[in-house]
Amino acid sequence: MPRSVPPPDHVVLRRRRIGDQIRAARLAKNLTQQAVAERAGGMDRATYVRIERGQASPLVDSLILIADAIGVPLSHLVRD
Repeated sequence: MPRSVPPPDHVVLRRRRIGDQIRAARLAKNLTQQAVAERAGGMDRATYVRIERGQASPLVDSLILIADAIGVPLSHLVRD
């Protein structure tokens, strides 16, 4: 099976910024990573942590669930 091509650096940097925005929103609401993962449809905590660290490329559906779990608009998490 061929290896996938890693994303360009600018994509990785933006993904990390999104993760930082997710973390900031979570902390502002005084929520734990576990609480957000559970509220986001029972998402695996490890998956949530990878998203928050910018190590995973989440589906839009996952970002919507995370935004709803934290109680912020989706645009709050993905703004530049």
